Amino acid sequence: MAQVHRYEVDVRWTGDEGTGTSSYRAYRRDHDVASTGKPTIAGSSDPGFRGDAARWNPEELLVAAVSQCHMLWYLHLSIGAGIVVVGYEDHATATMTEHADGSGEIVEVTLHPRVTVADASTLDAANALHAEVHRFCFIARSVHFPVHHEPVAHARSAAGAPEG
Repeated sequence: MAQVHRYEVDVRWTGDEGTGTSSYRAYRRDHDVASTGKPTIAGSSDPGFRGDAARWNPEELLVAAVSQCHMLWYLHLSIGAGIVVVGYEDHATATMTEHADGSGEIVEVTLHPRVTVADASTLDAANALHAEVHRFCFIARSVHFPVHHEPVAHARSAAGAPEG
């Protein structure tokens, strides 16, 4: 039987300048994203859509969710694969296409995980594991755009610094 999980998030617009949405330029896109017991995330729209660049926009949060989910599944699956991960970072990127009518969509996300493993003999397996992760990541399985992986794995040296 499938297990069902629920998630609750409150989004509150904070950008009323006194005249509401009386015109496109009359309001800020600022908003707060909150959930019980967690710090509030200051949100806005992309600066290209009159948003505040100092606040997170929905597109960035979507890319972050894909990257986080991939990382968490990678760390989990590495145990069963016999890969000891000692470092993981990702520089995730996304491409969005905006259409003439103002609509648009994210057309792809590319993850660039840099994984450090304890044992150099597991480097090939460490790189290959990213394809397996994609089968499990809840977020990647939920989106309709491709999620690409361009991983780089390296082994920790005896001194603790990455090799190669």
